[in-house]
Amino acid sequence: MENVILTIHLILALLLIGVVLLQRSEGGGLGMGGGGGGGNSVMTGRGAATALAKLTWIFAVCFIATSVTLTILAAQKTGSSSVIDQLGIPAADAPAPAEAPLGNDLLPPQPADAPLAPPPANSN
Repeated sequence: MENVILTIHLILALLLIGVVLLQRSEGGGLGMGGGGGGGNSVMTGRGAATALAKLTWIFAVCFIATSVTLTILAAQKTGSSSVIDQLGIPAADAPAPAEAPLGNDLLPPQPADAPLAPPPANSN
């Protein structure tokens, strides 16, 4: 069921892209505006524009419907499990982090921790 809806969804996406690219630019967009095509078309320029606009709306509504359907199917499939549950690591067996005193790693070494002899000087 999910594969069928996913296939329809992908076909709708391709059809939607195609229909949008077929539409004539009405200026102000990325294109330079549509030129007047030849007069040999079956439909007039305005009739083709409204038909493509209606087709775009139909494909868009169907695309959104398949998107929502796929989301619902995916949510039902996962249920209330999380990614941690899928790893198979029980949460109770995880070791608790050891509490370290705050700030000890940020302080410079104390004189008692300093080396007794100074480092040897370079003889270059």
